Amino acid sequence: MPLADYIPEFWTADSDIMGFFSGLVTHIAPAFIVSSPITSYADQIYSIHRTRSSAGFSLDIPLIMLVASILKIFFWFGDHFALSLLYQAILMIFMQVLLLHVALRHRPPPAAQHTPFAAHPKPRPYNFWQWRPHRPYWTFLLYFTGVLAILHIFLSSSSLFTSYTAVLGFIALAIEACLPLPQILSNQRAKSTKGFRPSVLLNWLIGDTFKLTFFFLSAEGEVPLAFKLCGMFQACCDAYLGVQWWMYGNGSKHEKADDIPL
Repeated sequence: MPLADYIPEFWTADSDIMGFFSGLVTHIAPAFIVSSPITSYADQIYSIHRTRSSAGFSLDIPLIMLVASILKIFFWFGDHFALSLLYQAILMIFMQVLLLHVALRHRPPPAAQHTPFAAHPKPRPYNFWQWRPHRPYWTFLLYFTGVLAILHIFLSSSSLFTSYTAVLGFIALAIEACLPLPQILSNQRAKSTKGFRPSVLLNWLIGDTFKLTFFFLSAEGEVPLAFKLCGMFQACCDAYLGVQWWMYGNGSKHEKADDIPL
């Protein structure tokens, strides 16, 4: 056999591995990223609707995801990142609006709530995102989107537009990276993960794996650095949520320990 026609087996194996990762990045990961809003939150929505209660679920999650997703859409106009990330943001808005609607509709009375803000001894300024009526939530989201749209129109022809959208991007991704924090604090205070669906946590962890793979193996310039940095931070927070789930479960063990007389 001529030397030029001989291909070592390990080269072939490496090519197969690279082909697998290439297919993962170009086909599987983008498809999972786009569909992740449905796979992550459909079960949570159904659970709240079925039990007629959103106790234990943090309303800050829809707030974080809606604000971050709206900002990411405006960010895309200044930095045309991968379309799969844009489609994910659009679908995420739809799912979070539905989740917020269901969570507000089945919100328990104040004394029975176990959300992070319910445990605060002092209310937030202007009772932000603690309102009992439903209308202020939707009013805030409409005003927020409207202000961004007006700024976009006025700055689109300005030399500051690129810098402006870059700032929006960093803010959006920093906010999204903080997504697990309200639930982490809620679980820590209650010493329980009751009310937070394990399916959501599982999808977050799987999503982190696909996102980070997609971010770091995509072509240069396709995914901005901000996505990578914030993605790593969020993955660490999601991993800690998994630790909490292992430590606390639904809180039954902790409650039994507290009931033992001294």
